[in-house]
Formats: sequence, C-alpha cells, structure tokens
Amino acid sequence: MRAIIPVISKVSRIIPMLELIGFDGDDTLWHSQDFYDAAQAEFERIVGQYVDLADARVHERLLAIEAGNIHVFGYGAKGMTLSMIEAAFDITGGLISSGDLHRLVGIGKEVLAHPVELLPGIRAAVEAVAASHRIVLITKGDLIHQQAKVARSNLTDLFHRIEIVSEKDPPAYARVLRECGVVPEAFAMVGNSLRSDIAPVVELGGWGIYMPYHSTWSLELDTAFAADGPRVVQVGEPLGIPAAVEHLQRVASAPT
Repeated sequence: MRAIIPVISKVSRIIPMLELIGFDGDDTLWHSQDFYDAAQAEFERIVGQYVDLADARVHERLLAIEAGNIHVFGYGAKGMTLSMIEAAFDITGGLISSGDLHRLVGIGKEVLAHPVELLPGIRAAVEAVAASHRIVLITKGDLIHQQAKVARSNLTDLFHRIEIVSEKDPPAYARVLRECGVVPEAFAMVGNSLRSDIAPVVELGGWGIYMPYHSTWSLELDTAFAADGPRVVQVGEPLGIPAAVEHLQRVASAPT
C-alpha cells in the first residue's frame, strides 16, 4: 500500500487593503499652532512686567497648569485662556492687575477668531486621496471652535465623515473605525502629532502618515513613539501625502 503523505502549504495572510484615510485638522490641514505661540509670547510679555521671566520659570509653570487643566477644560483656546489667567495670578502672587487679566481674555478671543489658512497644497492632496479612498476628518479641541474652523476651511465637501473628539486615544479611534465599518488594519491617519495622530492608530494596528509642522505644542511632543517604524511614512509637505498613501496601500496589501 502506498502511503499518502499530506502536503502542507503555507497560506499567506492578506492584510486588508486601506479602505479609510483619516486627516487631522490643526497644523495638518490649516495653520494653528502659530496663533497659540503668539498668545504665549504675549502672555509672557504681560507677566514679565511683574516677575523675572527666567527666575519665575514662566513658560514651564504655564505648561504645567495647562497639563493639569486638560481633564477639566479640554484642549483649545478656551482652556488655554483659563489656564493663562490661573497661571498669571499664581506666578505674580495675585499682583496682576484687572486690566492685564482682561487683556488675557482678549488674547484668547483673538485665537478663537483667527483666520483659517490652509497649508499650501493641502486641498490638492486631500482631493487626490479622496479620489481613491473614503476619507474622514478627525480633529480634537473645543467643539464650537473646531466646528467653525472646519466650516471656514471649505474642505467639508471632500470628507465622508467629520469627527470632533475631546481626546485622540485608541478608544476614540476604535469607536470611529467601528462606526465606519473599518478594521484598524485598513485605516491610515495623516497628522502632525506623533502623540495624538500616529501612535494611537499604530497601537490599534493601523498605519500613519506623519507630516511634522514647524511648531508643535510641548504637550504633543510628550511621547516615546518613534516616527521611523515600519507602519509609518513621514512626508515633508502636503503634496507628498497621496504618494505616501499609495506606498502604505502596497505595504498593507502585501502577503505576510
């Protein structure tokens, strides 16, 4: 009798092709951090009338107060303004004048009213990606402010869905993907923050397109995530985004 020897073949596992591409808003689609940097500089100018900026560690103390207030005020200009008022009172020992406190409120209003200026080439990049993939805008911050910026961007017609979240973490991304009917392996996120835009998505099993902005809030730099991982592509400008999507498409759909 002839023995029948089963042939065991290795079956390649095919990761789903990219179905959904997410875009961050602030400093990915439009300029934002520059206005916050200007507000910080004006805050230090005001407080500098009362204390020595270096000795009082004004920058570090404001940042610490902002970090402690995020769970109360959330992200955005309103939380920044309230934190500046608290920090100014604390740093000056209560000596800051009512007029200067009123000026801090004005600084916050100026940030809220800043114009929405798209990054050069970003509309063409978003249009190119939207021609081949479903796209979703996922941004965080104050709801009213973010809604206004999204509306003024004139990009809303390109997006399948717009999400304004209070925090960008794995549960938030998982919820969006679940509601869009997409598994993490079929999702890539475009953004300027490793901490908020890239790391949580990669942790879920997705992909990242990292486009650094020339200025980043210190609290967004607080991450040990490396940008040179195999699931992340870094681009220097918006026009590089479509090619990065196509690259990840090939990598994601390759058999393993």
